[in-house]
Amino acid sequence: ILLILGFLSTLAVIALIAVAVTQNKPLPKNIKYGIVLDAGSSHTNLYVYEWPAEKENDTGVVQQVEVCKVEGPGISGYSHATEMAGPSLAQCLQQAEAAIPSKQHQETPVYLGATAGMRLLSLENKNAADKVLSSVEKMLRSTPFNFQGARIISGQEEGAYGWITINYLLGNFKQSGWTKLLHSLKSISETSGALDLGGASTQITFVPNELSSESPENVLNFRLYGKDYLVYTHSFLCYGKDQALQQKLARDVQASISTVENSSLLDPCFHQGYQRTINISDLFKNPCTSDKKKQFPFSQLYIQGEGDYQKCRRNIQKLFNKTDCPYSSCSFNGIYLPSLQGDFGAFSAFYFVMNFLNLTREQSPIALDKVASTIESFCARPWHEVKTAYHQIKEKYLSEYCFSGAYILSLLENGYEFTEKNWQRIHFLGKIGSSDAGWTLGYMLNLTNMIPAEEPAVPPLSHGSYVGLMVLSSLVLVSVLLFAWLLFHKPKCLQKGIV
Repeated sequence: ILLILGFLSTLAVIALIAVAVTQNKPLPKNIKYGIVLDAGSSHTNLYVYEWPAEKENDTGVVQQVEVCKVEGPGISGYSHATEMAGPSLAQCLQQAEAAIPSKQHQETPVYLGATAGMRLLSLENKNAADKVLSSVEKMLRSTPFNFQGARIISGQEEGAYGWITINYLLGNFKQSGWTKLLHSLKSISETSGALDLGGASTQITFVPNELSSESPENVLNFRLYGKDYLVYTHSFLCYGKDQALQQKLARDVQASISTVENSSLLDPCFHQGYQRTINISDLFKNPCTSDKKKQFPFSQLYIQGEGDYQKCRRNIQKLFNKTDCPYSSCSFNGIYLPSLQGDFGAFSAFYFVMNFLNLTREQSPIALDKVASTIESFCARPWHEVKTAYHQIKEKYLSEYCFSGAYILSLLENGYEFTEKNWQRIHFLGKIGSSDAGWTLGYMLNLTNMIPAEEPAVPPLSHGSYVGLMVLSSLVLVSVLLFAWLLFHKPKCLQKGIV
């Protein structure tokens, strides 16, 4: 009997293990794809994302698998040749076709979101903006993908989608089990704020501790995975790094029109020895500077670099009006800003500029005074030395890093009032995992409803855990029954003291 029971128990164990192994064999991957084009003011990027279909409403499963930078200017740069805007995207769309299996092309959604460059063009020339979008739409409809729209997104949307992206990738929206417990014990903020800097606009977005009802237009309410988030966001049009430089130059030439000799202007934000010529008409043509336009006795302006960081900072600070604030607290230009709260992820041009200056390489955030001294030292280097050291970088971009570094510090310190104390809460992010930090992933997640308002109902155990627990329970049960039988019906061979 004992041998029979042992044999049957062994068979039961083998059967249960076989079931567990069979049920937990990985299934063939069912991957879905999505494409988003970020049509920025200076250039367009195409991103390809993928995710497992069975985990469509899970957090942190979408990943970026391809990125392509479109050659040439942003689509707003085609305002005088609108029919060329769409064809400019062709090469990157072909790259996306190669990255995605052909049998899935038809079901892959493609979206294009245009940001501040097109917002400005729409203000300046609505007809040209419409024609650019029409050309882009025609090109996207000609691809084998499932075209879902090409439109100009608002600054508020850009800020909100950037906030969704970084918190999704950091796994801040949804926790379970031990992760949830450990997360609740952390002293840091539950979500990270988002700081985005482009060529034509900049956004600040975060969840404050207390949100006043003073400025409801700056508040968005999100319900994600069963939790409500009251999010503050504001986008400053004309305060991206390129348009901020245009504003500064327009202000400088205005202020010094009576002292400018031979239409030459000394600029402390360019390196000593650097020279640039700009057309006065180009400087004042867009909505960010058109209100400052005056009659000038010359048509061109010759800029000569001075390389004076402190003077550059003083010039930049004039762009931020800190005197008029109709609310309890403001950032600048009379815009409501609640108290800064928690960690912030700073991406796009914030990251690109700081990374160029080697201010993102260390594990912990670099102190504010060291950041300032690094930018000051860079600005003080003569142009011929900088040009030799970074000969692989295009001259236009290289010449503006001094201004961009000084502008970023002015925006964060003077504009948003980050201090030495909370500067350490800013983390300059290029990528989170394999995905670029930016608004595009949040945009796609929102449009595909991949982040549900309510937390999806899930069983308490995964399928693998369930099968494993069943095997363990069965083994325990067999062991207990065998032990009980041995205890109450001792075989003769185990009995003692037989007379």
